[in-house]
Amino acid sequence: MTDHGTTSDAPAATGGRARPAAAEADGIDAVAGATAELRAGAPARQPGALPERLARRLADRIEQRLLAPGSRLPSVRQCAREHGVSVATAVAAYDRLLAHGLVDARPRSGYFVRGSVPMPPAGAAAAAPARRIAPADATALIRGMFQAPHGRPAPGAGTLPESWLDAELLRRALRRVLRPDAAAGWLRYGDPAGDPGLRAALSHRLGDLGIAAAPGAIVTTTGATHALDLVARTLLQPGDAVLVDDPGWAVEFARLSRLGMRLLAVPRGANGPDLAIFERALEIHRPRLYVTVPVLHNPTGASLAPAVAHRLLGLAEKHALTIVEDDTYAFLAPPHQTRLAQLDGLQRTVYVSGFSKILTPQWRIGYAAAAPALVERLVDAKLLSTLTTAAPLEQALAWCLEQGLLRRHAERVTARLDAARSRTVRLVHDSGFAFAATPRGLFGWVDVGVDTDRLSQPLLDAGWLIAPGSLFHADRRPTTLMRINFATAQDAAFWRAVQDRVRESR
Repeated sequence: MTDHGTTSDAPAATGGRARPAAAEADGIDAVAGATAELRAGAPARQPGALPERLARRLADRIEQRLLAPGSRLPSVRQCAREHGVSVATAVAAYDRLLAHGLVDARPRSGYFVRGSVPMPPAGAAAAAPARRIAPADATALIRGMFQAPHGRPAPGAGTLPESWLDAELLRRALRRVLRPDAAAGWLRYGDPAGDPGLRAALSHRLGDLGIAAAPGAIVTTTGATHALDLVARTLLQPGDAVLVDDPGWAVEFARLSRLGMRLLAVPRGANGPDLAIFERALEIHRPRLYVTVPVLHNPTGASLAPAVAHRLLGLAEKHALTIVEDDTYAFLAPPHQTRLAQLDGLQRTVYVSGFSKILTPQWRIGYAAAAPALVERLVDAKLLSTLTTAAPLEQALAWCLEQGLLRRHAERVTARLDAARSRTVRLVHDSGFAFAATPRGLFGWVDVGVDTDRLSQPLLDAGWLIAPGSLFHADRRPTTLMRINFATAQDAAFWRAVQDRVRESR
């Protein structure tokens, strides 16, 4: 940053050397004429502490009208001399005043007081609302999952606890790809279809599931949700009808609705969708797409039966329907589970998956596998949305897959999830509640006997985020069901809180 005053940016008179932090701190504290002590900030020896303290002293003067609106501040060199600090510290302090709207910088003229705008406390973020609001839609549920209240686990969350994930595996993978000889490739855009090494590793991964997909039939995306979005934007037009499972994932309902699609909700049972209603919807509405989670369905945990899968593919062929198979929970499921893409060979199916549920939500890496002609269209859509994806992260993921490290991590997680599920099932039954579907996978579909929308705010006030069942119905109808995460619903105190709120609501 340059000095907008009339003097140069030469260092203060300290023999040409930067002043020690302790000397600068003493200089600031000894300034004559200070009108108030600085408000609480970082310790003086921490990086950024001295500029923050100087900025707050100047902010106090502005707020108390000791520096009037429109008046010119000393140049940064003069400020440094007056306060016994380095020019760099003075520059950083002025930058803070500028960022908070307390001063204006005028080229070749200097800094001028803008007005009395309170400067927030050091390190303060935006003020949080006094009371958190229970989730009323898909985006509200996701926002709630980003902040577990009072540090407690969130029984309504959609991801594994951080303590279950392997941070050291991520560090090893990043160190592997952050070699000096690999850096040159990061200075340009990556392959629009995705890192070739990752697509080859994904091809092998799909082969283990019985799905034949060459690397050229795969496009990587910024998470599985991005893959679902690319498919919808490529194959649909506003007003098109789309078949969805009911119950189903609230985010998918919201996303398709915002794209202008008509949702056709088909009841989802233990073995798959209601085929009679499914076929009738095909004949009447002629939908273009069916989006489904066939394995470890969210929220019920159910998986598609082979006979139902064959029947679905027959109906898709007859009615020119494309089926989008969202296999987000693939690493938490047995590999022998029936998958539509395995039976269909990606003729009328598009296979979508990702890694946020098993590796880390931060590495937004997903992918879609489809017929080669459709993949080219998906790559075009990707170019128009994100251009490409992050090659270093994709290369790190490829290494995890190639070395078998992700598979072994997934085995450890599933064993831990099995134990958590057993414990949570006992707590549910001991609390007098029941499962509406056989407990499997990450999620449980629990019936508590009262409208769970009425429970969500009182429980949130008590520190427990839940996912009320209405979020998982396309028409948002009231229900006595809620989705729980087996990994984060193991606390007996949570179930006692649910019992208490259920009694109060009756």
